[in-house]
Amino acid sequence: MDMGLAGKSVFVAASSKGLGKAIALEYAREGAKVTIASRDAAQLEAARNEIASATGHEPHTVLLDVRKAEDVRSAIRSAAERHGGLDVLVTNAGGPPQGGFESFDDEGWQQGYELTLLSVIRLIREALPFLRQSADGGRIVNVASMSIKEPIPNLILSNVFRAGVNSLTKSLSLELAPDRILINTVAPGRIGTDRITQLDYQRAESLNVSIEEVQRAANAAIPLGRVGTPEEFAKAAVFLGSYANTYVTGQALLVDGGAVRGL
Repeated sequence: MDMGLAGKSVFVAASSKGLGKAIALEYAREGAKVTIASRDAAQLEAARNEIASATGHEPHTVLLDVRKAEDVRSAIRSAAERHGGLDVLVTNAGGPPQGGFESFDDEGWQQGYELTLLSVIRLIREALPFLRQSADGGRIVNVASMSIKEPIPNLILSNVFRAGVNSLTKSLSLELAPDRILINTVAPGRIGTDRITQLDYQRAESLNVSIEEVQRAANAAIPLGRVGTPEEFAKAAVFLGSYANTYVTGQALLVDGGAVRGL
């Protein structure tokens, strides 16, 4: 399938590792002009070299802390200036801390909001003027979590604010349709990243069991019986944020191996 991405300008936030890097790599494979962003300069450099080596397309790099408004503004403008505009925006951020309702005071909630929801709002706001000028219409993909459909125990900040991201997606799909901008949410389940491993270690410690026991139980709850790979997730995300997608907007796609049972 031709994704129609050759030569398109694509910005992927939080893309020095994990799901963001996998998405950026997949866009580069499709011939897009990719900008990757992270607050970690060393990881960013390593990701640039990895993507360039794998695809022959060296991404543009920008330092970005998605919690800082000026960083967001500067990063989006740098991408647009480097590649002559912006066609595709992928919003993404590291997950907020785990914990239940009584684990967080006002400051904890505020930090979770700024990282997980306000960062998406700011990225979209800064990208919109450029996306509106895209010759074939812009694309926005918001990376969230399967918690938008089924709350995950002990991840209340993610549950609340990722649901907000999905609500933003649906609301903006109506507002942006006249501009020919399609916007969707892609929601990972258990995908093999450092974030999942970290959460598994924390759960194992809290239950006083081995991480292998935690992982066996988690995988057994997935109908496909295994974690997904970052590449599998990235392919779904890139389709939604491509020009092969011409009629899907305002939707949430779960890439979870069937883990969420709800209709």
